[in-house]
Amino acid sequence: MQISAKADYAVRALVELAADSGRPLTCESIASSQDIPFRFLKSVFRDLRQAGLVRSQRGCEGGYWIGRDAAAISVAEVMTAVDGEFLTVRGERPGDLRYPGAAASLPDLWRAAEAAAQAVLGGATIAQLAAGAARETPSARPEAVPA
Repeated sequence: MQISAKADYAVRALVELAADSGRPLTCESIASSQDIPFRFLKSVFRDLRQAGLVRSQRGCEGGYWIGRDAAAISVAEVMTAVDGEFLTVRGERPGDLRYPGAAASLPDLWRAAEAAAQAVLGGATIAQLAAGAARETPSARPEAVPA
C-alpha cells in the first residue's frame, strides 16, 4: 500500500491546524513548518475545503482553520477526501474484483487488507495526532503482523 504525497500533506496540514486552533494559519506558514511545497499544499487545501475539513478566510487576518472538531476527523476520511477511493487495485475497488481460476481467492485478500487499513486509519483522528497520541491498536503494531 502506498500513501500518496497528497494524503500525507493533507494529514500533516490538518494536524498543524488542530495543534494551533486559536488562530487561522496561512498556507505559507503550514508549508514552511511542515516542509511541504507551497504550490502543492494550495491544491491540497482546495480538496480539504471542498470536503468541509478546513474553512478559510481571505484578507490580511485570513488563513485556514480546521473545519470540524479534530476528534471527529479520521485519517481515513482525510485520505479519501484528497485521493478519492480509499484503496484500489489497478483503479478498481477490491469489492468489485473477480479473478479466474487459481487466483479467484485473491480479491478476498485485497478486501481484508482494505478492512485492516480502514480499521487502523479510520481509528486514528487528527486530534490524537495533534496531541502526539496516535491510536496504537494490536493490529497496527508490526509484531502483530504474521510473517
